[in-house]
Amino acid sequence: MYVAVIVVWVGLFKTKWGLRVRAVGEHPQAADTMGIKVNATRFWNVTLGGAIAGIGGSFFTLVAIDSFTKEISGGRGFIALAALIFGRWNPIGAFFAALLFGFADNLQSIVTIIGTPVPSQFMAMLPYLVTVLAVAGLVGRSRPPAASGIPYVKG
Repeated sequence: MYVAVIVVWVGLFKTKWGLRVRAVGEHPQAADTMGIKVNATRFWNVTLGGAIAGIGGSFFTLVAIDSFTKEISGGRGFIALAALIFGRWNPIGAFFAALLFGFADNLQSIVTIIGTPVPSQFMAMLPYLVTVLAVAGLVGRSRPPAASGIPYVKG
């Protein structure tokens, strides 16, 4: 995981591919003017992101739970999205945000095991509460890529 974070950061901010990806996300018309195939770049990067997400999802079925069940992730996908926003759309920032949310998840497990007068339902709520507080109160202004989610029609 540590290597993956570094590789993604170097790839996005120090390579020609990363410059093209960021250009397609910020201003697709300018990228198209420079000769970058916007839709093809988006397609291959979404495919790459889906493959990486699939590897992450396989962790739940192969390691964490040992079987596939309904709602296996327990809302952790939304926590991952919050980590991306809290990390200000930067791989290293998202990594540290994910560490914070993972710490909260592990803390609720440990406090429940050692015994506390707080009901377990409130302890299970801790990672989600930290996520909401971090994104709603501490993030300030986090700006996503300007053209994120906007289809590009060449013209």
